[in-house]
Amino acid sequence: MSDAFELVSAQQSSAEFSAALTRLARRGESDFSRVEPAVREILEAVKREGDRAVLRFVQTFEGRSVERLLIRDYGGKEALETLAPPLQQALREAASRIQSYHERQRQQSQSFEYEEAGVLLGSRVTAVERVGVYVPGGKANYPSSVLMCAIPAKVAGVANVFLACPQLSPEVRAACHLAGVDAVVDAGGAQAIAAFAYGTESVPRVDKIVGPGNVYVAAAKRLVFGEVDIDSIAGPSEILVVADESADAAVVAADLLSQAEHDEAAYPLLLCLGDKLVTDVRRELAVQLATLPKRSMAEQSLRDNGMALVVRDREALAEIANRIAAEHVAIHTERPRELADRILRAGAIFIGSMTPEAAGDYLAGPSHVLPTGGAARYAAPLGVYDFVSRTSLIRYERSALERQGSAIGTFARAEGLEAHARAVEARLRLK
Repeated sequence: MSDAFELVSAQQSSAEFSAALTRLARRGESDFSRVEPAVREILEAVKREGDRAVLRFVQTFEGRSVERLLIRDYGGKEALETLAPPLQQALREAASRIQSYHERQRQQSQSFEYEEAGVLLGSRVTAVERVGVYVPGGKANYPSSVLMCAIPAKVAGVANVFLACPQLSPEVRAACHLAGVDAVVDAGGAQAIAAFAYGTESVPRVDKIVGPGNVYVAAAKRLVFGEVDIDSIAGPSEILVVADESADAAVVAADLLSQAEHDEAAYPLLLCLGDKLVTDVRRELAVQLATLPKRSMAEQSLRDNGMALVVRDREALAEIANRIAAEHVAIHTERPRELADRILRAGAIFIGSMTPEAAGDYLAGPSHVLPTGGAARYAAPLGVYDFVSRTSLIRYERSALERQGSAIGTFARAEGLEAHARAVEARLRLK
């Protein structure tokens, strides 16, 4: 276990430290070349053959036969009632909290208009008509992702939310019911993405595809972008634990493992002030791994991508955290809110030692679909704003055009667009 967690030099100017940051900066680079040829074949076949191709690929890649591709009567209410009462309650509470949070986002994304000296300007916000949600089902069962993707879409006002998943378990179907999913597509992989993007005899073409998936799903979303909109190209899950001397090593280790157990390619990262905490965390990792059901997966994640970055002062904690721009940032320090206010590049920040990342995954309220691989430098968590389109509104009165017409014409002629200028002048000649 001692080799599973790399300790990077405390000297921030050292070559080792710089190399570690360079490696982390490149963690979002995905090598799609290995899978793209196969994905292109799947996309083209579905575009050409529709349902028949999707059903064939489900048989080939998922090892199962499907009778109906699109299911509107998916039995979500009945599935919910079969679940153990504690799980029913957890799903209901999560759905309620996620809806409440995103209702506040909706209120902040309203249309507006104003008039200014004879010019009416505005922005009209409307929900897209159809959304396809992809929920993975290969390595685990993710009803939480159903809620985190579909509820923001419904709050935004999307009329038709379809969900594709290769494992329509009772938990997934129950979550679909709570989230208001209109129909499910009994398929996974690139074939489901293709069905959403191009439409088939039974699957309507959507306007936007959201949700995480494996490299085949990510490659397919990347290739169909332009035919439809997508949320992002999701990479492996990651957490950056930012800690000082006050941190509890057992809690830090638990947070790191909460991401390491997701995937062998996950990034469990520690940014701290001293070597002692790293030593203590290593010891705790060994203890907790011994009884972890997904031990082998977590160990490989730690071995391949686990890293401890040790810095000298608190200023560097915020500086390096902003450079890494992690999906999840968990702050285990004194005065954690002060540090959180200085970390500007993160998908979600978990403030203080009593705030586990798991709360964000399930119950807190914000969507757990977050930018990965450093994309938090420019991207945002999935939200209501992802499911709307905006249209600019412009109306000129004659007096306004008379005041601005000369400047508009000057601009147009400077760019060599004579007809633009004449379109203004034609109006000003009208009586």
